[in-house]
Amino acid sequence: MNAEGGTRNAEQPSRIVAPRDLKERTKAFAVGIVRLVQELPHGRVADVIGDQLLRSGTSVAANYRSARRARSRREFLAKMGIVEEEADETSLWLDLLVEARLVTSARVLDLRHEAGQLVAITVASIRTARGGGGSGPHSAFRVPRSS
Repeated sequence: MNAEGGTRNAEQPSRIVAPRDLKERTKAFAVGIVRLVQELPHGRVADVIGDQLLRSGTSVAANYRSARRARSRREFLAKMGIVEEEADETSLWLDLLVEARLVTSARVLDLRHEAGQLVAITVASIRTARGGGGSGPHSAFRVPRSS
């Protein structure tokens, strides 16, 4: 099972890295996050947000690699769900950096865009792996049904 199969409609050219291989794209995203965190000013708020950003941003690449090695569809879906969550969480931390005036919006523009693209690609991959693209939840997690 390969997540690249679900990228054809959701993927647009990235401003961070041109390769279409999602393994390289998520790694480049992680490197961009590492570089941003290294540039943050020192202080309690920047340190806390920077730690969270570093964890979630690098987790996207690590969990995507793990999803590629999944032994079952269920394991693939679980790992891709983590990729989706971590990419979305990374977007939150990037937004907070800007709103706290620790970085300029221009500095994180490409990373914010890429985080959004990675969420969209991941959701499309999850839907493809589930065997349907129609109605239903737009994330990796199913909405509980009433019995």
